[in-house]
Order: sequence, then structure tokens, then C-alpha cells
Amino acid sequence: MSNAELAIALLQACQQRGIMLATAESCTGGLIIAALTDIAGSSAVVDRGFITYSNEAKMEMLGVSAATLEAHGAVSRETVLEMAAGALAHSQASLSLAVTGIAGPSGGSADKPVGLVWFGIALAGQPVVAEQQLFGQKGREFIRHETVRHALQLGLRALGESQAGFAP
Repeated sequence: MSNAELAIALLQACQQRGIMLATAESCTGGLIIAALTDIAGSSAVVDRGFITYSNEAKMEMLGVSAATLEAHGAVSRETVLEMAAGALAHSQASLSLAVTGIAGPSGGSADKPVGLVWFGIALAGQPVVAEQQLFGQKGREFIRHETVRHALQLGLRALGESQAGFAP
């Protein structure tokens, strides 16, 4: 499925459940919310997107703890969990998708290489879940595109949807 087809599927799944969706994005700079709002009628389920590129934005907009950022860094499991939870707490959404990572081409380290992305998924009433993906050093555009794709897939998975059976 293309990212557009995944976005349609996620919007339909949210609409069927009567829930709103929010995003909290760092390395994608708003590409996830853009993929969703590119679809006509998305305003029925998209509440808002938080673009929190800086640590200050993560703290101010999402309530990410300075202690978390200091101890673990912006690209970490701990930070993305707080981002996803913060997006729910600061919106009308019942589902949030959060991403933070290193899209490159620079900025990586031995512990956090270029292509490392953490994903956080928060569904109201459920524990916040995080997972990481290593997309490799395949270029900034590739990493960001695959991050959008994976986030949309995780949203569908969180709602218990397989990706089959949805058509634009």
C-alpha cells in the first residue's frame, strides 16, 4: 500500500470508531499530519499535529520532561513515550502517533546512528507503546518517507486493523 492508501485506511478506521487522531512529530517535521490532511474529509477525525523539532517544543507543547531529555536524549524510547502521551493530553484525540529520530545525513553516533527512529503510539485507555526502527543510511528522504509509512501502519495496528481490505 502507498502512504496515501495507508492514510485513507487509518482515517477510515478512526472514523468507524468515532475517535480523533493527533500526531507529535520531530524528524518528519509534519509529514505524517500532511499525509493525513492531504485526504479530503480528514477533518472529521484529525484533531491536530504537533511539530516539535526542538527539545524546547517537546517540553512546551507536549510536556516532555527536561529530565527525560537530559538523561536519554531527544531520540529515545523514553522521549517518544512522553511525546505520544503528551499529544493525547494536549488534544481532543484518542489516538496519537509520535516519532523522533535521526534522518541524517549527519547527527548520528555509534549509539544512535542515522536512520534510527523511535515510534510512540498512544490509544486512550491503553498503555503507551514504543518501538524503534533502523532504516539505515539510505538518505534523508527515504528515512522520512519510511517513517511516515511505519507510523501509519502502527496506527492501523493499534486500532486492530489489518491493512488488507481498504481501498481509496
